[in-house]
Amino acid sequence: MPSIVFKDVVKTFGKVTALKGIDLNIKEGEFFVLVGPTGAGKTTTLRVVSGLEKIDSGEIFIGEENAAEFSPAERDVAFVYQSFSLYPQLTVRKNLEFPLRSPLYREKEEEIKERVEMVANLLHITPLLDRMPDALSGGEMQRVGIGRAIVRKPQIFLMDEPLSDLDAKLREELRVELRQIQLDLKTTTLYVTHDQMEAMSMGDRVAVLNEGVVHQIGTPKEVYRNPADLFIAGFIGNPKMNFFDCKVAGDTALELDGGLLQLNLSEKCTDRISGLSKKEGLILGVRPEAVKIHGEEAPCRFEAAVLFLEHFGSMNIVNMQIGERIFKARTRPTFSVEPKSRVWIELDEESLLFFDSETGKAL
Repeated sequence: MPSIVFKDVVKTFGKVTALKGIDLNIKEGEFFVLVGPTGAGKTTTLRVVSGLEKIDSGEIFIGEENAAEFSPAERDVAFVYQSFSLYPQLTVRKNLEFPLRSPLYREKEEEIKERVEMVANLLHITPLLDRMPDALSGGEMQRVGIGRAIVRKPQIFLMDEPLSDLDAKLREELRVELRQIQLDLKTTTLYVTHDQMEAMSMGDRVAVLNEGVVHQIGTPKEVYRNPADLFIAGFIGNPKMNFFDCKVAGDTALELDGGLLQLNLSEKCTDRISGLSKKEGLILGVRPEAVKIHGEEAPCRFEAAVLFLEHFGSMNIVNMQIGERIFKARTRPTFSVEPKSRVWIELDEESLLFFDSETGKAL
């Protein structure tokens, strides 16, 4: 299966620049996820790979070949869309057969039957083969749509938020199935989503895209633990990271939000903050799971007022107020605290992240 390489790719629509010189290197057989908010340029990235849109400058290589030399049909990619794009007048079987009967492929009847049965078995839709699309549920329709992409054995899968129209339970089921299918077929896959849960759970590697710019590429663990800038730190993670304006005050103290809080750190953190002592315009980032809640005052803790708890089954999110700021902590599901009570916060010092407020870059 081929790799996909972007070299300084620019794509504009009138006065809007959708892709601003992006570079990507998607490895052979990799499940690569492009994640970002609406309008980031994710779908445009898929469309320029498929040839549905022409780039303004830069180069895209599929394997060793420059993609500009090939028409969309010659690129041998399969596009799976967000909507359930089935032919309503054809049965499930005929929908799956349709790509194999196109003038480009014209497979033999025996081969068509064998491939359809293989895909139906892979996606657990064999009992549905003689049904019409209007007799299918949303999850079943999307399985058929995915099957129609798989059946002709393309060299690349392009998937544009294929699970976003499904309910939460179906999304979780299909997420697992889709990842397992890709591992079995070893097909190079470029998957687009705005759902960070999908991105972090499915991708071998993840690229975070915003306003046509790639902010960071890495494994899900790398992107989560070491965000390259403030945008990624705030976008990746649920609940999102807590932020404070920050200034180093002395050898082992941080002054937060213009002096509202003084955070005293242990001596083991001295080396870490000493290099930032002369830096103006710092922002401190703290993941909710790096926050510990205590019932009594002690060194290296600061006070907060509890607002309310959010219960998520596997965890609780405690919402607290510090000055005018809402601060979140993630706790075990058995943890409980009363609204309006006072608590003391301790931060995991090894998990503290610092950013430059002017550039947004991690320090």
